[in-house]
Amino acid sequence: MLKKINSENFDAVYSIMEKSFPDNERRPYNQQKKLLERKDYSIYVIENDVGSGIKAFITVYEFETFVFVEHFAVDSRYRSQGLGSIILKELLRIVNLPVCLEVELPDTQIAAKRIEFYKRCGFVLNLFPYSQPPITQGQTSVPMYIMSSGKALSQREYTIVKNTLYKQVYDFSPL
Repeated sequence: MLKKINSENFDAVYSIMEKSFPDNERRPYNQQKKLLERKDYSIYVIENDVGSGIKAFITVYEFETFVFVEHFAVDSRYRSQGLGSIILKELLRIVNLPVCLEVELPDTQIAAKRIEFYKRCGFVLNLFPYSQPPITQGQTSVPMYIMSSGKALSQREYTIVKNTLYKQVYDFSPL
């Protein structure tokens, strides 16, 4: 059901991304598209039944010891159909590694509902302090938590995940 795409299908993904994520949580078009040149980065989609569009997508970095979900969204026309759960279950089956993702602090009803959704899909909220570094120049960091599939991260595992994300995803060196 999940299909790995190349740059030819990128515009449809980016259109959903723009509608689903604020500016400080996504890269400009050219920077986002350039990620497809990386060996460790992939975009998986669920296409319309007729294959003429994209219902949902998930972007991942596949590292040695874990997979990181950077962006995950369902087109607004296809929400509340269970696609999000299907995508996560299929991703966990495909990658066969622990999966980590960032979530906003549960300060809003939407953020709290999102965390509960991931919990229902088998993810655990890790309460270690974490900030998503600025994704593009001129932006600020965003306080978040890391969720992990299957089990909570130990302090050591969390540090490995955080350091990998800072270096490999955000090219960020904390002071």
